Amino acid sequence: MAQVIRAQTTDGQTIEFVDDVIGSGAMKDVYFAPDKSYVVAFYREPQDAQARDRLNMITGRYKEGIFNQAGGDYWRNLFCWPTAMVEHNGRLGLVAPVYPRAFFFEHGSKNDDMMHIRGKEKEGKWFAAASLRQRFLDPRELGNWLTHLKICVLLARAVRRMHAAGLAHSDLSYKNVLVDPANGLACVIDVDGLVVPGKYPPDVVGTPDFIAPEVVSTSHLNKTDPARKLPSRETDLHALAVLIYMYLLYRHPLRGGKVHDFDDSQRDETLAMGEKALFIEHPTDVSNRVRIGNLKPAELPWGDPAKIPYTVTGPYLVPLFDRAFIQGLHDPAQRPSANEWETALVKTVDLVQPCQNTDCAQGWYVFDNTTAPRCPFCGTAFHGKLPVLNLYSSRKEGSFRPDNHRLMVWTGQSLYGWHANTLVAPNERLTEAQKKRVGYFVLHQEHWWLVNEGLPDLTDVTADGQPRPIGIGQKVELRDGVKLLFERKEGGRLAVVQMVVA
Repeated sequence: MAQVIRAQTTDGQTIEFVDDVIGSGAMKDVYFAPDKSYVVAFYREPQDAQARDRLNMITGRYKEGIFNQAGGDYWRNLFCWPTAMVEHNGRLGLVAPVYPRAFFFEHGSKNDDMMHIRGKEKEGKWFAAASLRQRFLDPRELGNWLTHLKICVLLARAVRRMHAAGLAHSDLSYKNVLVDPANGLACVIDVDGLVVPGKYPPDVVGTPDFIAPEVVSTSHLNKTDPARKLPSRETDLHALAVLIYMYLLYRHPLRGGKVHDFDDSQRDETLAMGEKALFIEHPTDVSNRVRIGNLKPAELPWGDPAKIPYTVTGPYLVPLFDRAFIQGLHDPAQRPSANEWETALVKTVDLVQPCQNTDCAQGWYVFDNTTAPRCPFCGTAFHGKLPVLNLYSSRKEGSFRPDNHRLMVWTGQSLYGWHANTLVAPNERLTEAQKKRVGYFVLHQEHWWLVNEGLPDLTDVTADGQPRPIGIGQKVELRDGVKLLFERKEGGRLAVVQMVVA
């Protein structure tokens, strides 16, 4: 019978764990606390002084800097961050919170959970490959394209926060990310290997498919060789771009049909992911295009970029994918930052519209700026009136300039403070008041309306010199060319309605 073991953390806390291994990774064995409110993970191998110092900083200074300040509660939901170090019987361990219930499979796989994954962790790999999604997973686990966008927002935000703290994850991949597509949630795990550039070197070089090309191509060199490239914030940015691409398109951006060495599969892999890495959707070099004949039926249509190209991700994400996988693939300095990804993803969320086919597995798609929008995933054309709000922001009173930001309108769509004012960002800094919607949109008897719930300055300024206030509780009709002033203060936005009729 398993025993309850009591131990002391290095900062003086008393912890308990049940002496029964519940899981093992590459480096650690994991044990539950008696009440399962936390786990204790012990390293199987002794850790040297440098590793101990790094872990002490991660559970101390860096943890305090991220969580014990304004907005700290937000990050607790986005990271599974170790809280303390512990030693027992000569083994070093870490205390960490238990993953929230949302990150364990509720339904599991198809056919009454034939894969026996119900109750297991939702490791990100299950949701990043078309074959796994379509062959095995219960549809209730899959979420939709909008929830996948929200997952990507959270991942970009988490990486942005790590980098702002001067840290790099070093092994960012779908093995170290838990996701819940049903609710659009994500959690970064295994942060005990965090790299402090220039101080604490990485323990690992990363997970295949997510290792940056410069790391792969120099992996044969000694770690002390100045030419050897090791995990850093720049390599995190490569991994982040790969993750975002895979969570939105369910295929890998570099795994095409090009063969570099027919005789040596390992050398071929090293070249394909390293020195000779090439984007499968490169606009001019088509040598790494996917060979459709090599795809399995379960990989289609996603595995074929000609059917679902990366351009379906819209005008804000495509330029970042270009920088990540064309200009920045072999030039780390050109890779988009996590903040750039976060901003583009948030704007993309505002640009999606629901598919009118209720059976569409993805449910949402990015407006393509045409007069005849069509879902790229199921082919369903949009029919009806479609309002699009083009947003402008003020730099001085009475003067507005375009924000390159649009808000799609659909029944039930909400308007928030960050839509009304460009100085408000929908991130961890939002106050409780800023999280409340300030209006909503509704289609009634073939007419579109904006209902004002919390904008005291809302004014219809369509007619020059004749502004019409729209009081709280009142509504205003959305017609082509209507101009709505959301806020008068600095950063306040003006929305110009564009009506698409299809």
